[in-house]
Amino acid sequence: MPKIHSIYIASQAGEPMRKKERVRLSTGAGIEGDRYALGIGAFSGSVPPKIRDVSLIALAAIEAANLELETSGLKTFPAIETRRNIVIEGMSSESLNQLVGKEFSLGSIRLKATELCTPCERPASLSEKTQFISAFDNRGGIRAQILDSGEIRVGDQLNETLIA
Repeated sequence: MPKIHSIYIASQAGEPMRKKERVRLSTGAGIEGDRYALGIGAFSGSVPPKIRDVSLIALAAIEAANLELETSGLKTFPAIETRRNIVIEGMSSESLNQLVGKEFSLGSIRLKATELCTPCERPASLSEKTQFISAFDNRGGIRAQILDSGEIRVGDQLNETLIA
């Protein structure tokens, strides 16, 4: 069963992500202490506005992208450098992508996947590495809206049975 492998936040736009064992999710805001919940993320003012409560990526997607990069002699991206909040293990990127438009849960917290996270240059420029966009094409993860406030932690399961 898919579960949370790791959790990351950054309290300011552009600052390095920090690994957390548990975080509090707040409905209509995001992860407490994260730049997007504070409204100061690099893309917080995007037009049209997007729901940026939380972002998720599959560990399998990171591993596949890094294998491609490594094979080409390029530097890889550890999970923390993808700038996604939650890394899910035990799920393919295709399965994660198929959650868009559906409800699911992490532990006891309900979320709704709102859109794919299209890779951008931000992770590449902040890590001073190249090829993030091409390596993570169709592997960039998803954004989700938080429907219930509460705590999640590493090891909590992703439950797809809520899919509407």
